[in-house]
Amino acid sequence: MAINAPRGTQDVTPSQSYKWQFIESLLRETASLFGFKEIRTPTFEHIDLFCRSVGDTTDVVQKEMFEVKAQKGTDIYALRPEGTAGVVRASLEKGLLNDALPLKAYYIIPCYRHERPQAGRLREFHQFGCEVFGANSAAADVEVISLIDHIITLIGLKNVELNLNSIGCPTCRAEYHRALRAYFEKHLNKLCPTCIERMDKNPMRILDCKSPDCAEIAKDAPVAIDYLCGECSDHFDSVQKRLDSIGIKFKINTKIVRGLDYYTKTVFEFITTDIGAQGTVFGGGRYDGLVEQLGGKPTAGLGFGMGIERLLMVMEAQGIEIPTPKECDLYIGSMGDIANIKACEITKQLRDEGFYVECDLMDRSVKAQMKYANKISAKMSLILGESELETGRANIKDMASGEQKEIAFETELANLLYDAMLAREADLLADRIGENAFADLMGMNG
Repeated sequence: MAINAPRGTQDVTPSQSYKWQFIESLLRETASLFGFKEIRTPTFEHIDLFCRSVGDTTDVVQKEMFEVKAQKGTDIYALRPEGTAGVVRASLEKGLLNDALPLKAYYIIPCYRHERPQAGRLREFHQFGCEVFGANSAAADVEVISLIDHIITLIGLKNVELNLNSIGCPTCRAEYHRALRAYFEKHLNKLCPTCIERMDKNPMRILDCKSPDCAEIAKDAPVAIDYLCGECSDHFDSVQKRLDSIGIKFKINTKIVRGLDYYTKTVFEFITTDIGAQGTVFGGGRYDGLVEQLGGKPTAGLGFGMGIERLLMVMEAQGIEIPTPKECDLYIGSMGDIANIKACEITKQLRDEGFYVECDLMDRSVKAQMKYANKISAKMSLILGESELETGRANIKDMASGEQKEIAFETELANLLYDAMLAREADLLADRIGENAFADLMGMNG
């Protein structure tokens, strides 16, 4: 009986992995441009880390965490459902917050949540995230939002809207919680059992409930920005002014509270309508109390996460093309063992020069080798046999046009491949900027 991939996971095959490599490279380069350095944390952590940080009233902790128990011992671990908690734990454990602040860290990691698999929502998913520690100012909020905006611009995403809200600090949130409890108590008989349990601990979690009945009741609930204290209100105003000053458009969405308990003050989501209900592509905000909550000194924090699978879905829905992987520059066919040894020798030499070259590894016939060269989209091919080895000359073939040219393969191959590469790059540039502009650039128009 065949063994299939677990439900809610997916294989990324070679025909798709180049898309991931492109996105990951772009994300790393952008994070570096903004001064972020990579951090790597374990795939599993002590379960208490997520209960204390994410919140024991959240869906993530109550319904979605994968628990891991060792065969020996009593420790209980959890596969990480998100990235921030592990970064805070590592920063405290390794003393990173004792260095120059702000600390800026990014990660590209797999995460795990046991929920019903659907488009844009898997049990194993991959997250790109950035975290900033030590910066209280609204400038830091705008910094991470600006980073996301930069990514969106580079990729060319359309129909993505920044939704912004503030959920205040513990001081003003206490009054807000009282208002929420007073409101939801009027609808207690219609709330789901989970939300009834949440009433005392954290009524804000009811606003994030996925039950249609609870969501309908929550539509008319009080909103957090009506209960902000002076400091939180000033901070939120400053975020908006700074976004206006750098031309990042946004709308206030009082329904955004995010699904994790550690958030304070600014919360935001970049939302698209191009992938149905799962429309949040980037989401994040402040978590100024999290470091202290996990045993550190009071330290401001903020960040965001982005699902790579969901980003790829949006790009596909919008018809955004990802550059295809490098194609084979040359296939060297061979007839007989001696010719194959020579083909392997030349292949290594050309690879050392930086060219993508293939030769026969399957003991195929020449006809089968040429079929394979076509399948891998080799740009050129060359066949070595007894006579070619004797004369040191062979015909190199342009696979697209069929044109052939005799060359001294020991001395001319590298230069010929280099010239072909330059010609292709010139053609790409001409396509991008137009033939006339390219001719002017090269001094070909008078």
